[in-house]
Amino acid sequence: MELGNARFLSKLFTPLTLCLVLVILLSSPSSTEAYDSLDPNGNITIKWDVMQWTPDGYVATVTMFNFQQYRHIQAPGWQLGWTWAKKEVIWSMVGAQTTEQGDCSKFKGNTPHCCKRDPTVVDLLPGTPYNMQIANCCKAGVVTSFNQDPANSASAFQVSVGLAGTTNKTVKVPKNFTLKAPGPGYTCGAAKIVKPTKFVTQDGRRTTQALMTWNVTCTYSQFLAQKTPTCCVSLSSFYNETIVNCPTCSCGCQNNITNPGSCVEGNSPYLQSAVNGPGKNSFTPLVQCTSHMCPIRVHWHVKLNYKDYWRVKITVTNFNYRMNYTQWNIVAQHPNFDNITTVFSFNYKPITPYGAGINDTAMLWGVKFYNDLLMQAGSLGNAQSELLFRKDANTFTFDKGWAFPRRIYFNGDNCVMPSPDSYPWLPNTAHPSIRPLVLPITVLWIVLAFFML
Repeated sequence: MELGNARFLSKLFTPLTLCLVLVILLSSPSSTEAYDSLDPNGNITIKWDVMQWTPDGYVATVTMFNFQQYRHIQAPGWQLGWTWAKKEVIWSMVGAQTTEQGDCSKFKGNTPHCCKRDPTVVDLLPGTPYNMQIANCCKAGVVTSFNQDPANSASAFQVSVGLAGTTNKTVKVPKNFTLKAPGPGYTCGAAKIVKPTKFVTQDGRRTTQALMTWNVTCTYSQFLAQKTPTCCVSLSSFYNETIVNCPTCSCGCQNNITNPGSCVEGNSPYLQSAVNGPGKNSFTPLVQCTSHMCPIRVHWHVKLNYKDYWRVKITVTNFNYRMNYTQWNIVAQHPNFDNITTVFSFNYKPITPYGAGINDTAMLWGVKFYNDLLMQAGSLGNAQSELLFRKDANTFTFDKGWAFPRRIYFNGDNCVMPSPDSYPWLPNTAHPSIRPLVLPITVLWIVLAFFML
């Protein structure tokens, strides 16, 4: 029996099988990548406050709070959906609207705003008449990150719900909440009934409260948001002529033969027709043809070395012909951010996710009316600034790529970094020619089992 099992295993672990196992284990993404260690508590919380009862339901104020430090909701804005627990309808809305009305044929006289069992709600546009607005509405669904602009990090609307019950015991919370911002990426938990929200009047002398409140928490995953990364990082320095480009195919590979229109050359005579062609109003980027094929590239250049300081230039370039990035930001991690002295032409705010006095992460974004709008691909499609750091005698060095960032995010998405063995090295430092291959323990056990048979 043991001899038969050994023969079976020897057939199972053929060289081809081992190669397939190696490829699967080495190429499969780690589940921990969906967890953002730089913003571990970041989320979007949707608060549903029942403010008054009506003859067949209630009026509620729904507020979306963006508690993410650097991830915002950009144009064309959020879409919020859910499924009613019973046979509720929406009689009217203020500050938002549903995308479809649904079948309201059974209603005589007054027609509801929406009769769908699974409505989808979108924000109203700026310039909406005042009698259709409430506070924090009508921004086309654009919500800034909490760090960048806390005053505009919330969005709200009012909804009048019918056929819903008129007491705390008869009202049922909606189910299956979904949030697109504007594409997929957020996973929403179940609605939880919490203590009613309290409201303080402007004079601070009276407090009222909602009749009923429930919360929904939505968290972000870059893997759900898009199949490929959206940005990459390139590097250079004054002490080495080498320019380390973004890794090839960082955000996909150029293949206009099998996938026509996947990219367009910057000097193409058909550029405008491609930009205005199919998919013009879609969220899918149309990128300039490059080796990396990313919509965004962040370039970190070690520019100057002084006696007590050193200087870095950061350039953010937009290769997407279909997107002007508003309220954009980058997050960079480097150990010398605890000694940053001056940031030229960008806003700066430290991020300290680890506490304990560790300050190695910075959030940078454009100055309003100056470079906060990152134009689409072309000669104007870039923004740049310089950072001045004070040297710490205990840690500072240009050796072994220390002067380059550990990681960079753009609009909350982790950018693809070059391989560390390709960084510009000091002229007197030997460049490693062989990159060690680290195999998972599981693969090593499989290989050992094969040779022991």
